[in-house]
Amino acid sequence: MTQMLDMEKVITSVQGLGFERIEHLPGSTFRDNSTVIIIPTRGMIHHKVVVAWQGMIAPMNQKRAILFASGHEVGQAYDEMVQFVMNHKDLGKYKYVLSLEDDNLPQPDAHIKLLETIDWGGYDAVSGIYFTKGPVNMPMAYGDPDEYRKTGILGFQPRNIAQALQAGNVMEVNGIACGCALWRMDMFQNMKPPWFETICEWTPEKGPAVGTQDLIFCGKAKKVGKRFAVDLRVRVGHLDIETGTIY
Repeated sequence: MTQMLDMEKVITSVQGLGFERIEHLPGSTFRDNSTVIIIPTRGMIHHKVVVAWQGMIAPMNQKRAILFASGHEVGQAYDEMVQFVMNHKDLGKYKYVLSLEDDNLPQPDAHIKLLETIDWGGYDAVSGIYFTKGPVNMPMAYGDPDEYRKTGILGFQPRNIAQALQAGNVMEVNGIACGCALWRMDMFQNMKPPWFETICEWTPEKGPAVGTQDLIFCGKAKKVGKRFAVDLRVRVGHLDIETGTIY
């Protein structure tokens, strides 16, 4: 008969050997966490971004596929990739879509932590936290769901995340950015396309209308009851490719 290990003795025996950074996570490898990674790109991808992607830990015993779309407008790229995945005989059965962008530097356990949070909170999509580039840096965490529930007005103002960021909490929001975000596949299956589209137009009747592909989709999804959150444990660098600055 095989003798069971005494975990207290095992933990004591490895103390001080550098294993303290390893978290004891609840077993979830029995769940289907299959993920398709979709990446729109301008073409040439900075080596710092490639290194960050290569360092991302894959969920144990799970399928993970990677797709690139080069040369498309970003909203069109996301929409066509999601459509391709859903129509594919194998990829259409995957449970999640992980969107990455070619100027974002995710931490190694980003995928793992986003899976934890989307399951724990019952969210439809969860993103890591990163900031806009340039002299004014706003967090990519948009809108207060409590205000939306109270007033019926769907806002996408950047949130004050200072306290939640320090505590490493999860913050529910109205909208997330696509740079490092995990989406449930069934959310797309339950909504009619187009999902992602960039709006930049002007009409005499309404004047200017602009919107990024991520917040346009989140706005549609919120109106049919979908929920979004930002996992402030997942810190994502936002690379200015021209200067090398990481925001």
